[in-house]
Amino acid sequence: MKHLNENGIRYFCALSKEFVLITTNTRHPAFNVEDENLHIIYQNELSLKDALIKLKSEYGCERITIQTGGTLNNLFLREKLFDYVDIIIAPVLIGGKDTSTLIDGKSLTEECELSKLGVVKLQECVVLENSYLRLRYEVIH
Repeated sequence: MKHLNENGIRYFCALSKEFVLITTNTRHPAFNVEDENLHIIYQNELSLKDALIKLKSEYGCERITIQTGGTLNNLFLREKLFDYVDIIIAPVLIGGKDTSTLIDGKSLTEECELSKLGVVKLQECVVLENSYLRLRYEVIH
């Protein structure tokens, strides 16, 4: 998928303190890193479902945290691979027509695409330091 950056996709196995990089880039710089906590999964063509299956079967990941931007969030949303979404709201206003959003990618323009909407239910709202907010939503499939 050409809209992904050349550095691939990063997943963190939070409970095991292991770092697993999933990439479609055969020349990713991580291939030159020697660290027993770094694991690399190479895919010829990106498959998020296959990546999640491999993370569970080969690395024992029951839960993962993805820290991404709008493009990858869009892929996870469209494939219904989110269970929960945590959003941190910073006390800063930014914007503009070219500013990335939480979910980027192709706009939904047809009624038949309504099933691709991300419907969420608020689970928790926490006020953090310095006027930050953490919102935790359950994704309703």
